[in-house]
Amino acid sequence: MLTKKVKKRILFLVSIVFLTAVSIFFIFKVLNDNLLYFKTPSEIKKDENLDFQRAIRIGGMVKQNSLSATSKEIKFIITDMKNEIIVSYSGAIPNLFAEGKGVVAEGKLKDRNYFIAEKILAKHDENYMPPELKKNVK
Repeated sequence: MLTKKVKKRILFLVSIVFLTAVSIFFIFKVLNDNLLYFKTPSEIKKDENLDFQRAIRIGGMVKQNSLSATSKEIKFIITDMKNEIIVSYSGAIPNLFAEGKGVVAEGKLKDRNYFIAEKILAKHDENYMPPELKKNVK
């Protein structure tokens, strides 16, 4: 038979384990909701559950001869050598941004073929190529 003291300790330990498990669950849920995953144009075309209201990152290569700039915006095409997405961006462009180079754009999809970027990320060296694209190019 368990004494009151032992019952209190067991209850305390079970409570601690339960609260820890619930805390870990909520931490992972919040982190998962705030992550921005890198998607290629092919993944976007295949994805049937796209949320057009959620910010995402798309990545690939800037297609040769696709860059067009006006005073207000820059338009270019991101390709993974299989599919393409037109990207529109207003703002300062990183120095390493160029046609034929790798790029990651952060923003929202307007539809499956058009992306409105809020940020352009090109913080890698000029020889960088995403691993998914290396497989397709070879």
